[in-house]
Amino acid sequence: MSPRAPGDLSLPGVDVDALASLAEPIAAAAVTLARRFAAGATMWCVAPRWPAHGRHVAVEFVHPVIMGKRALPAVHLDDEDVVGSLRLLGHAGDILLAVGTADDDRLATLLPRSQAWGLASVWIGGGPHPAPGVADHVLWIDGASPEELGASAGFVLLYHLLWELTHVVFEHPGLVEPAPDCTEEVCVTCSDEGRLAEVVRMVDDDSALVLADGHRETVATQLVDTVGPGDLLLVHAGTAIAVVQRGSA
Repeated sequence: MSPRAPGDLSLPGVDVDALASLAEPIAAAAVTLARRFAAGATMWCVAPRWPAHGRHVAVEFVHPVIMGKRALPAVHLDDEDVVGSLRLLGHAGDILLAVGTADDDRLATLLPRSQAWGLASVWIGGGPHPAPGVADHVLWIDGASPEELGASAGFVLLYHLLWELTHVVFEHPGLVEPAPDCTEEVCVTCSDEGRLAEVVRMVDDDSALVLADGHRETVATQLVDTVGPGDLLLVHAGTAIAVVQRGSA
């Protein structure tokens, strides 16, 4: 391969112009990661289809090669039951970084549940786009087949940018200050949203104890079909209004 000319930013298998459109999403994800890390989070890396990517991104965060940058706690999970492992090991306030395509059933199950557990989620992937709202931050490479994606430098470039920008955020202390909590007795913004919640156990025929955003609360279940432990619900104003996924705890 001939050497690149000065100023040539091309990379084999990477559409740099397309990646440039991800500048704002990558920056937003970096701010979220820096705030979580500053508050004591652990990042759980999951890449069921390409575990090498999961191991690589975990190593980058936990063992930075840039002199003077802080090591950040990151763990790669490659268990077959990755949902059960993260349910057991993760804590509210942690981070889930997933690498994979939208047709990966394990990620489709794991990512929505991570919201109920109180984890911030970043999904690095490519090919057909996932449904909106599945992850907090979606960094997506368009126009490549799964076979091309796994072997391309695109994923590597994305999580290297994310890693380096997270460190850049640490250099601006004001950016890592947590957002203020709601101080009003009733917050119009919070009270008008639907949230994902995972059933811990049934309290009685009409209510269930659930985990929502990492906190336990009791919700009414009269509006949905029979639910059980492990089911993922959409909850609004203390009431389950839909069953999103079925599953055993």
